[in-house]
Amino acid sequence: MIESKAETGSLVTGSVAAIFASACCVGPLILVSVGLGGAWVSYLTAPTPYRWVFIGIAVVALAFAWKRIYRPAAQCEAGEVCAVPRTRRAYKIAFSIVTTFVAITAAVPYGMALFLGG
Repeated sequence: MIESKAETGSLVTGSVAAIFASACCVGPLILVSVGLGGAWVSYLTAPTPYRWVFIGIAVVALAFAWKRIYRPAAQCEAGEVCAVPRTRRAYKIAFSIVTTFVAITAAVPYGMALFLGG
């Protein structure tokens, strides 16, 4: 069961780091899109200088998750979670979703510049 916690922990860490990395850009955009606005929204841009730190944490966490999820099934013992094909497939799907989320949140500021003309 330790295997499951390590893989899940890496995926959760990557997701949380991606959320923090995108908080400066995606957060205000979403709030304004749903009609919530005001001067306080500008305070959400405070973590902008630390954005790359959070993206770095997400990439490192995903690297650890990739190493554990995509290792050969022959390296897993019979009682481990990674030996179960359904579980391996579920972790691979979750890994793909989280990796896509991290990539999108890393690219959003550059994509917004294209739409806003900056």
